[in-house]
Amino acid sequence: MTAEGRWAASTWGLSVARQNGKNGALEAVELYLLVMMGYKILHTSHLLTSARKAFKRLMQFFGRKVGDPNAKYPELNAMVIEIRKTNGQEAIELSNGGLIEVGARTGGAGRGSSFDFLIVDEAQEYEEDEQEALEPTTSASPSGDPVTVYMGTPPKFVGERGEPFIRVRSAAVTGRSKRTAWVEHSPQGELDKMTELELQAFVRDRRNWAAGNPALGIRMTEETVEGELERWSAKSFARERLNMFPSPAETLELAFTEKALKAIALNAEDLDPDAPVAAFGIDMNPEKTKVSICAAVVGEESTHLELAANTRFSEEGISALVEWLWRRCKKRVPVVMDAFSPARDLLEAPLKKRGLLVRILDSNEFMQACAQLLHAVKREKSVTWFSEQEHFFVSMKSTVKEPVKNRPGSFKWNRSDLEVDLMPTMAATCALFGSVKFGRRRRSSNSDSSDGRKRSAAVY
Repeated sequence: MTAEGRWAASTWGLSVARQNGKNGALEAVELYLLVMMGYKILHTSHLLTSARKAFKRLMQFFGRKVGDPNAKYPELNAMVIEIRKTNGQEAIELSNGGLIEVGARTGGAGRGSSFDFLIVDEAQEYEEDEQEALEPTTSASPSGDPVTVYMGTPPKFVGERGEPFIRVRSAAVTGRSKRTAWVEHSPQGELDKMTELELQAFVRDRRNWAAGNPALGIRMTEETVEGELERWSAKSFARERLNMFPSPAETLELAFTEKALKAIALNAEDLDPDAPVAAFGIDMNPEKTKVSICAAVVGEESTHLELAANTRFSEEGISALVEWLWRRCKKRVPVVMDAFSPARDLLEAPLKKRGLLVRILDSNEFMQACAQLLHAVKREKSVTWFSEQEHFFVSMKSTVKEPVKNRPGSFKWNRSDLEVDLMPTMAATCALFGSVKFGRRRRSSNSDSSDGRKRSAAVY
């Protein structure tokens, strides 16, 4: 704590492989905060079953009811003034003001109440909308010194699910956050930089087993871990048993500086609303719940990159999106996607069926496209963007160059901050490359442009 008696860190985190007693450590902390400090705690889990288990474990300390003659710890039971067992609203309230409510995040736990501590158990499943709903419950903390605690294991995929947890860890281990206390049990090493042979040797090193599992030899045996190693892939073993996270993107080089981006920004009066689009680039997030579409408009001296759409998406909207593109592209303007984009799974077939000119960039083409956009922004200054599209600016300035293994000098895009969408940058990359490789020359000013392919400035 600080000299003023406040918590030195407002965010706490613990990451350890499964079956290592994480919940036991949490119970010790919660007991101290409740009994000794009189704090109000909201304990949330991903699943209702997990929340119920946590509540039952707490009742082992406080008893099952007020004045419980069978309570294991009578002195703790004597502090209890209420135990609520209502499904989804379990709580224990103490005479010193301490309170703990336990619930599943999907059930809207904690709404309408204020707490000193927010416990995010199973943080690898924590999502942005849950964070937006839950973290304000500590904004008016009764103690005036709120803390959020994250506990979990590395998420299998980096997407909307688990993003807040990854973001907190990245800020802690890179030193970007000065008010995060992070405890992690994992061996030293960066999986992203290991060859397959190095990874195989890494997961077989028993010293790494011990580093990632403080309960090895206590709650679990080496024979158990040996069996897991035989059954799981090396990457799965590293994630699930060794508690290994991917390298934080913050260690990578930023692709575009704010200064370089602002130098090529255009205001609304500088845009030509009648200029035809040479190509559209499309990208989606891994969950396929958001879509970004970028238009590439080839002018006399530069190519203008503008977000035509950057919005939420559901599979029910596929037909509408296909028709939207058909009206603007017909069979002439190419629609370009990265081969590994989630958008390809949903859109490639219906777009082709409708008759649109669809182009899919393979790995080599996409690396070329990344290099092309980087060169156009930083050296040639041959592209522009609409200054009022803040989302595009934030995406571009948060884009980092991720080196491609065994391809010296080649890179692909990643993001420096998981809070930021990479989709606008990905869509712009595809659009620019498509305008050069697949697009047609700009029509003269006398050409008829009444085929519906006019564009106008849009702000998202």
